[in-house]
Amino acid sequence: MTLSAQDVEKLKLTANSIREDIIKMLLEAKSGHSAGPLGLADIFTALYFNVLKHDPKNPNWEERDRLVLSCGHTCPVLYTVMAYAGYFDKTELLTLRKLGSRLQGHPHRTALPGLETTSGPLGSGLSQASGMALVGKTDQKSWRVYCVMSDGEQDEGNTWEAVMFAAKYKLDNLTAILDRNNIQIDGHTEDVMPLDSLKAKYEAFGWNAIEIDGHDFNQIIDAYSQAKELKGKPTLILAKTVPGKGVDFMEGKYEWHGKTPNSEEAKKALYELRTLQGKIKSEHE
Repeated sequence: MTLSAQDVEKLKLTANSIREDIIKMLLEAKSGHSAGPLGLADIFTALYFNVLKHDPKNPNWEERDRLVLSCGHTCPVLYTVMAYAGYFDKTELLTLRKLGSRLQGHPHRTALPGLETTSGPLGSGLSQASGMALVGKTDQKSWRVYCVMSDGEQDEGNTWEAVMFAAKYKLDNLTAILDRNNIQIDGHTEDVMPLDSLKAKYEAFGWNAIEIDGHDFNQIIDAYSQAKELKGKPTLILAKTVPGKGVDFMEGKYEWHGKTPNSEEAKKALYELRTLQGKIKSEHE
């Protein structure tokens, strides 16, 4: 599927605005994760504004696609894109991680309409998503299941149990999106626990695997389209992303995995993102 230039511009501008709000949320919260949410903004923008079958006015619509966020610590990007999609007012974003807020540091399913799971312990999401997909397939439902995972959680054995399970039951209604940003809280993934080649590993386990640039909207949406068309096996979208995308002093640095900006850093980050917003507009004039 090829997007028009106007479609790409709109998605880019939305993703960049989402990054701005992520910075504001994290500054207000004074705790949370910066690098992952910024890096996933394009993936989530594509999901909620092009791919997912969903209805913010009816979050429990039976025919909706299911989205499982396995790497719950990246929830600032999920909350922000949900607010942009109309699940709740954007002003609530500034309550992130505050006592009594619906926007906890890891998503709590019953706290906020539109959340499918409670996530926190890494490595559990793909098992949950596989169970949902099996139900959908058994009941001959048309809805699909999407699971967003981090690369660091590929260290978890539970992930690979789910990989085998999904292949065994030929869950072609399941698409996993793996955020391959090469960092985790203790350092670079290849130093902590070497993972490559993830594409070859998933293929060896019986999955279809597609490797993409996680910041290229045409590639992102084309991969989702390919996954929908494939029959007989689940699909992994291995999305190569830049942690801290859009903020120069955060990009590629594992130190920003679980760190938030202070006032001066947030000011600099927002300046960079607003400058980028202008560049995106000028590119499409």
